[in-house]
Amino acid sequence: MTAETNLPAAPAPSLLGANLICMASMLIWAAGLPAADFIIPLLPADQLSSLRMALAALALLPVWALMEGPGALLRVNWLKGIAVGSLIGLGAWFLVQGQARGGAVTAAVISATLPVVGIALEVALDGRKLSRALVLGLLLSLAGGMMALDFKGGGLSLGFGALLCFGSVVSFALGSRLTVTAFPGLSPIGRTALTIAGAAIAVSAVASLGIAAGNPLPEFSRWGWKELIALLAFSVGSLGISQLMWIMSVEKLGIGLSALHINAAPFYVMIILFAMGGRWDWAQAAAAGLVAIGVLVAQGIIPLGRRA
Repeated sequence: MTAETNLPAAPAPSLLGANLICMASMLIWAAGLPAADFIIPLLPADQLSSLRMALAALALLPVWALMEGPGALLRVNWLKGIAVGSLIGLGAWFLVQGQARGGAVTAAVISATLPVVGIALEVALDGRKLSRALVLGLLLSLAGGMMALDFKGGGLSLGFGALLCFGSVVSFALGSRLTVTAFPGLSPIGRTALTIAGAAIAVSAVASLGIAAGNPLPEFSRWGWKELIALLAFSVGSLGISQLMWIMSVEKLGIGLSALHINAAPFYVMIILFAMGGRWDWAQAAAAGLVAIGVLVAQGIIPLGRRA
């Protein structure tokens, strides 16, 4: 005699693994945000983006060569890699410029729209259907993202800075999607290393043109260990390692569902600051919980109703 149950089936291990990888990606990315605040004032946006992309590429390319052999780097379409990478580089440049003009709160609020943009791309390009669970999960994630932000200091601006930040979101979402879809024969490390290297080439070309047009050369003589550590955290960690894990999750979950995780980033920043002696914020913890519920609902892990 067998017992029948109406409990939902357990989520596939690959689905749980992809969500855990995406959470780790956002945690590493969030760890670079305090470093970004420290580094952004020291260099122009194009030079900072170029240096950041180059350091991330220099960290990823040797790993790719070690894992799959140096020949793997020669067999890929580098022109396509530069084209897709330029979208990621453009997104990074837009974000630095937007935050400089609109402030950190504006950048955070606009970045919270990444799930909307990601799901819109899947609806337009992949024929994804908008289910009740997906819409509810998206709304819960957005609500959690807004709850997690600190508006007490003001600073929200919906001017040109916000437009640049939104351009960053669209460019990054499209670049991340193409990183997965345009290179179906490559592994996650290959896709990530290729497109980050392509981004480094594209952004470095723009920075070089700016210097040729009269922009001052970068000045590193006054940099110390703190600046170097912050730069490595912002480039190798927050871009290189985080992007690799992000692409792994996008490959499994899609750009829309993966993007839901970004709204928990303020909570991860709070955890990092708490570990360094800061205060615990229960409001941000509750907001992260709301984001997590949204992620689970959108993926059907928490069912909305009893199935017949």
